Amino acid sequence: MIDLDFSNVAWRKSSYSNGSGGVCVEVATVAAGTGIRDSKLGADSPILAFGHDAFAEFLTAVKDARFG
Repeated sequence: MIDLDFSNVAWRKSSYSNGSGGVCVEVATVAAGTGIRDSKLGADSPILAFGHDAFAEFLTAVKDARFG
C-alpha cells in the first residue's frame, strides 16, 4: 500500500479556477502520488488520490476528452 497522506501538504488551485464559483480544483503532490479536491469545499472535500503513473494516465484522458 502506498502512502497518500495529504493532511500536511500545500494545495495548489488550478489556474482555470475563478473567484465566481466556477469549476475549481486543487492539486497536491506527495512522494507517492497526487491528490485532487474541490477547492470550494476546501479541507472538507473528498480527495481523489492517484499514484504518479495513474495520475499521468488520468491527465491524458482528461486532455483527450475521454470523459464526455
